[in-house]
Order: sequence, then C-alpha cells, then structure tokens
Amino acid sequence: MPIAGASERAPASVAPPRSGTLATPWAKVSAASSTVTTRMEERLRERRSAHRRLLTGRWVTRLLIAGAGAVGVWLLLLSPVFALEQDNVEASGFGTVVDPATVAGIVAQQDGTSLVLVNTGHIEDQLEALVGVRDAVVERVWPAGLRVTLTSAEPVAAIPHGETFVLLDEDGVQVDEAAEAPAHLPVVNVPLEAENTRILDGVIAVIDQMPVELRERVQDVEATTEDSIHFVLRDGPRVEWGSAEESALKAEVLAVLLQEASDAELIDVSAPTLPTVV
Repeated sequence: MPIAGASERAPASVAPPRSGTLATPWAKVSAASSTVTTRMEERLRERRSAHRRLLTGRWVTRLLIAGAGAVGVWLLLLSPVFALEQDNVEASGFGTVVDPATVAGIVAQQDGTSLVLVNTGHIEDQLEALVGVRDAVVERVWPAGLRVTLTSAEPVAAIPHGETFVLLDEDGVQVDEAAEAPAHLPVVNVPLEAENTRILDGVIAVIDQMPVELRERVQDVEATTEDSIHFVLRDGPRVEWGSAEESALKAEVLAVLLQEASDAELIDVSAPTLPTVV
C-alpha cells in the first residue's frame, strides 16, 4: 500500500553535466608537467647559449694570445728593431797589440742578426783566439748593440829573432812581432831555444816584477843562467840582478842607489841587503 506523501520525498533530479573537458586530477598533473618541461627546455637553451658564449670567448682569447705571440716572435727575431747594427758596437781594451779592425771584422759577421740570436760565447771564443787577447767579454746592449771588453796581453820584452823582434808578454807568450824593438821595452839577448826556457822564464819574471818606470829604463838584458841576470840601463850603469827572487826588494834598493850614486858604473843588488856600488 503506498505510503502517504511518498511522492513528496522523491529525490531531486541531478543536473546534466556541462559540455567541455572534465577537470580531472590527471588533467591537472599533465598541465603541471607541461609547464615544468617548458621551463627545463628554456633553462637548457640558456645553458647551451652560455656554454657557446664561453667557448667562443675562450677561442677568441686563445687566438689573441697566439696572435700576440706571433707578433712578439716576429718582433724579436725577424724585425729590424732588434737587428744588430755595426754602428752600435762598443769595443775597448785593445792595448798596443790587438788590431781594432780585426775585432770589428769578427763582430761584423753578426751584423743584421737579431740580438736574441747573436751567439756571444762564439764571438768571445773567436776574439780570445786572436794574438794579444787574453780575455774577451761580449754583452748585449738592447735594442740593437753589443759591448766588447778586451783584456789585452801587453808585451814586456823584445827578443831578437832573425831580422825581427819577438814580443813576449808577462807569461812569456809571444803576442806580436816587430821590425824594430819598441823603445819602451827591454831587449833580452837570450836566444829563443828550448834549452833556454828556464833562463827566459827567469828574465821575464824579473822584468814583470819591476816598476814600470824602471822597466822602461832597461835597455839590454843578458843571462847565462836563471841566477845570473844582468842588464844595462839607458843612460845609466850596469846592474847585476841575480835571480828573480826578492825582485821587489831589489827594485826598491836599486831606486835608492840610483839617486845616491848617479855616477856609478855598476850596481850589484843580487844580495839586496848587501848591495855594492862601483
């Protein structure tokens, strides 16, 4: 039997769904994923762009450095800026024996060469091979010059040899020849023979230890042994010197005696503490 009022309790009708896409949870996730993907792509594009800029900057820097290096190499090695010029060569220390023209000729072989490439050691070896050069120092003077400093071996004695005179330095080494004996050098009358080596060494040692003023007054030196050296002074007496021992003291004694006995014919200082005057 129908319940009274049943029609009044009937459920309300449900409104029909609206047309269009339903806003389900899956749709929300998909939209969020799309937004994230777009942002990631943008970031990746930015990173790739930044990386390309970084690489480009690095290559530009490398090219600039390489270019600067190439310019520097050209400037140092090939350009005329650092090329050696003969007019910029300073040389000193020739002394009385070394020929300046010969030195200039050796250095001129490097003319036009970059100062960086100039072999200063080779030039020094060439100069030291010259007669009369004891030592040579070659220094670069930037941008295009050299400084050559020589230590010459000066002759201290002249020895007759045939029709010429051989000039010996303080070590008894020949440094030059001359047609006539230089006026300021003692003439040593001891033959240049092997058996006279000890005698010549003794004579050269005596001459080398003499004061320059006395050496220039010595005219003729003779000796039969290294202990019997004697010589004649220009406008002065004959001097018996003896050996090369105590030569400094002998020179001092002789200087005093030459002042006190200006008319002496013979002064013997072979025993410097007991000299004799005749």
